[in-house]
Amino acid sequence: QVQLVESGGGLVQAGGSLSLSCAASGIIFSIETMRWYRQAPGKQRELVAAITGAGSTNYADSVKGRFKISRDNAKNTVYLHMNSLKPEDTAVYYCNTFSRAIYWGQGTQVTVSS
Repeated sequence: QVQLVESGGGLVQAGGSLSLSCAASGIIFSIETMRWYRQAPGKQRELVAAITGAGSTNYADSVKGRFKISRDNAKNTVYLHMNSLKPEDTAVYYCNTFSRAIYWGQGTQVTVSS
């Protein structure tokens, strides 16, 4: 059974930093591309960042230079380090992977106050 469990969300002031974690189980984590999505109220879910098993990364234009995705294959965990946060980064952040099927975590709320 595949499980993705996010943690680390919270309330932060604009300009601040926050780090999210996603612990995965039930997959061969080291070979899977892991992704972070977010969904703001009234908006569609959007891809924020992705990291392949080999460590290649890509980012949405809106977060380039501010967010960093990383992974620890020994801990089956993917991270999203967020710096210079803006109110428009406020959203529920979801961990995602595709391993024969699409899997989502339960989401973690990030709120950035102005």
